[in-house]
Parts: sequence; C-alpha cells; structure tokens
Amino acid sequence: MKRPAPSASRLRGLLEAFRGRRVLVVADLVADEFLSGRVERVSREAPVLILQYDGTEVRLGGGANAVHNIHTLGGKPIPLGVLGGDDHGRRLRTLLKETGVGSRLVVTDAAYVTPVKTRILAGGVHSAKQQMVRIDKATRLAEKSPARRAVLQALHDFPGRVDAVLVSDYGFGLLTPELVERAVALARKRRIPVTVDSRFGLLGFKGMTAVTPNEQEVEAALGISIGNDLDHLEAAGRTLLRRLGVQAVVITRGGDGMAVFEPGQATLHIPIYGSDQVTDVTGAGDTVIATFTLALSAGASPAEAALLANYAGGIVVMKRGTATVSAAELDRAVAQDHSLP
Repeated sequence: MKRPAPSASRLRGLLEAFRGRRVLVVADLVADEFLSGRVERVSREAPVLILQYDGTEVRLGGGANAVHNIHTLGGKPIPLGVLGGDDHGRRLRTLLKETGVGSRLVVTDAAYVTPVKTRILAGGVHSAKQQMVRIDKATRLAEKSPARRAVLQALHDFPGRVDAVLVSDYGFGLLTPELVERAVALARKRRIPVTVDSRFGLLGFKGMTAVTPNEQEVEAALGISIGNDLDHLEAAGRTLLRRLGVQAVVITRGGDGMAVFEPGQATLHIPIYGSDQVTDVTGAGDTVIATFTLALSAGASPAEAALLANYAGGIVVMKRGTATVSAAELDRAVAQDHSLP
C-alpha cells in the first residue's frame, strides 16, 4: 500500500495539535557547557593559542535538550532521570525550572556525577567563535543506585495522562534493559507511541514504535559501512526494522537528509531542509527525536513526523550551540516548502 503524500495543510494542522501534548522523557540528562574566549596570541610555552576568557554558559543537553525542544514546540515534557548532587546537577535543575518544565520526577543521587560536555569556543573580536576542543566528563550511574530504583518505580506508578514516551540514551548507565522494558510496557498499556534515540545501544531497544539513529550509529550497531551506497542504506534500514520489531526506522544522514523505513512501504528519502553549510550540529539529534515524537503523539504518521523532524533539524543546525526550535519556525518552514501539495 502506497503511503499518501502529506500536504502543507495536514502538516500545519499537526503543528497546532502539538500544543499540550504530554511526553514522558526517560533520559540521560547532560550539562552542555560553553566556555568562550578571544584569541590573544600563540603561547611561548607550547604551540597553542592563548584565550582571554569571556564567560561560561550552561545549557540543557542530552535528553534534557530533547525536553527543552518539546517545550518550545508547544508540548508538555515530563523529564524522568537522574542528576548528581553537584553544581552542574543543581544548575540543570534550575534551568528546567526556569524554562517552565520543572523537575518533579528527576531524582538526585549524591554519589552520581552529572555528565558534562564542555566546549571551548574561540574567535576574534569581530568574528564568530568556533569550537576548538570538547572535554567530556563521562560518568556512569552505579548498578545498585537507589536513584535507578526510584526511576523504575516512577515509571510503574506514573499516574497522569501521557501521549508519548521518549527514551534518550547517551550511555551513562540509566537505561538498563529492565528500565527500557518498563517504558515499553507503559506505552503499550496506554496505547501511545514510544521512541528512542540511543548513541551506543541501538540493538538493545526492541519493541519501540520507532527509532531515529544517525548513519554512524547504524554502522556501529550493525558492523557495516554505508557510505554513499543507497543499497547498503536500504539493507541496513530493513535489517533494523526486522531485528527491532519497530513500526518505523528513521535514519538521519546529515547533509543527505533522512531515510524513512516502514514495513510494506517503499523507502522515503527526504532531502535536507535549508543549507548544507551548517553552523553547528550540537544537539541536532535531540531536536529531531523531540519533534518526531511530539508529531507521533499528535497523530502523525511516521512519514509526516519525519518530515516535520527534518525541518526542525535543518533549522536548529543553523543556530550556535545547543539550541531549540519553535512551532512558529516549523510553520514557516512548511509554508515555504513549495514541493508540498
């Protein structure tokens, strides 16, 4: 059966339906830290630049960035995860409160170190600052952490209405098989979509509604090389559909757009939205999964959800740092896309 071509009016109607959709986000919460400075000179101590420090900014990163995007798109995200009792954990909790999301179901584990990705940005007085180096503070939640048990219990006891579940796995130890099974069980019981964005453990997420890996994550999971070979891409997408038992696989391909795989449907290749001269890809995957999941919760088909997510990804990579997209920006993108009926 051939999928119907989505229309501009249909996509804009879905954007309207984003408002108030409640999405439970089970996630690794990350602090994205940006330290910026102005280039002064080359050091005499080593062949490195000396920067005059300008400032530091912390933003919601990882699964917290997906939460933030759902909020700016008009949805009602409910973050469920773990933070450390450290400065970065407290800062993320404050940011969640300041954005209007809140952190009622975010558990604190004093023994856990909040993951931090610190990016050093440098530039001249009159030039845009560029990322020079990234320093990751990697951590893992202890196997017997009471915080994990609290998250499991919160999933089991979740009382209110929820329209979708989003799982964001950055490999920091929260998303165990038991937790994933609990999230899938909740979604099936409520008859709502459940999606996953996993950096390193894609094949461990079976029974989801849809997955949205990038090409590199697919290659790592399947032990293959896709490159620019569409036959390899096709085989990879169909393999993931079969092995994961999902309704859709959306493979993001950077400057080559997206490929959407569904059982019994021809593969949908979506060209990149906007320019391929991107400004910053930081957090683009979080924006994609947030938009895709919110669209599914509003009644979109996987193809329609992928189209909206493709617009969102194209918009956010033109912004600096960890950024978000609004429903108004997506609406303008749809209105300007003359390829739509």
